[in-house]
Amino acid sequence: MRRRSYLKEDWIEFVLANPLKTEVQANGRIRFWAFIKEADKYLRVVVEADGETVHNAFFDRGFKL
Repeated sequence: MRRRSYLKEDWIEFVLANPLKTEVQANGRIRFWAFIKEADKYLRVVVEADGETVHNAFFDRGFKL
C-alpha cells in the first residue's frame, strides 16, 4: 500500500478480521468494509480470490450498510 501512505496496515488487518459487509465480485475478488474510528470513515479492502492478497484499499465515501 505504498501508493496510499495515509492508510495504516493495522487498519487493513482490522477490516479483514472485522468486516461489516463482505461481497464477492464476479472475478472472484472479495470486498470487505469496516468503519475506521480514527479516520471517521469506512475503509474498503479488496483481496484477490485467494482471500489473502490485498489488491486495493481505499476510503469508500459512498458506502452504505
